[in-house]
Amino acid sequence: MKNCIQSSFLIPLFLVLGACSTSSPDVISRHDAQVAAQVQDGVVVSLRAVTVDGSQSGLGGAAGGVVGAIAGSSGSSIQREQTGLGVLGALAGAIAGNAIERMATKEEAVEIIVQLRSGERRAIVQAKGNETLFAGDPVIIVTSGGKVRVSRAPR
Repeated sequence: MKNCIQSSFLIPLFLVLGACSTSSPDVISRHDAQVAAQVQDGVVVSLRAVTVDGSQSGLGGAAGGVVGAIAGSSGSSIQREQTGLGVLGALAGAIAGNAIERMATKEEAVEIIVQLRSGERRAIVQAKGNETLFAGDPVIIVTSGGKVRVSRAPR
């Protein structure tokens, strides 16, 4: 019983930690701090709302499987039933954990089409941030460490 109670706290812990990762333009990775980045000037051509599908790292499924196996196997005092219920509990827990992880890591985002001064166009998808952009707004594209973000150009 004690193991079941302790394990029931693992899933929320994993989901909270997984939800901490974000693609928000307002959150900068520690690895990108104090690193020179390439900056390009452009103008917003268009924007559209999109949804970034949630991740399936396997962490949610694994945690759900462990909790399901423990919960399932503790449902009977007969060894054969414990094994069967443990396997069914693990399968159900893994499926539920995977679905919970996917839903918890899904993000509302925006696809921004930017026209650079050179005439070239770029499409960037980023999570919705604190800044609201509109077509015609002057923006900068900041590229650092393989990641790109768009923000309003300084005046």
